[in-house]
Amino acid sequence: MQILLAFIVGAAVGTGIHFLLHQRLTRGVVVAPMAGAISAGLAWTILTWVGIGIDTPWPWLAALVVPIVVVYPLVIVLTRMRLAADAREKERLGIV
Repeated sequence: MQILLAFIVGAAVGTGIHFLLHQRLTRGVVVAPMAGAISAGLAWTILTWVGIGIDTPWPWLAALVVPIVVVYPLVIVLTRMRLAADAREKERLGIV
């Protein structure tokens, strides 16, 4: 049941990263929060399957750190890819 907290924390971290970085309009509103929730939940699941209990700080710390490590570069890469694709499409259509 506590994994739900990891999903919520990951989504909150992803939302914060979405609004922290520029070019918000080039990516979906849900991409960063979903990536954060999935990465936090996956980290929590892996740690509990390995045998690390929720009474230790490691799952809680992972729920905070892993989304930052995953979502921040993901959002930057997706934004750059979208801007490059938009520039190619504008060039192809002759819109400058």
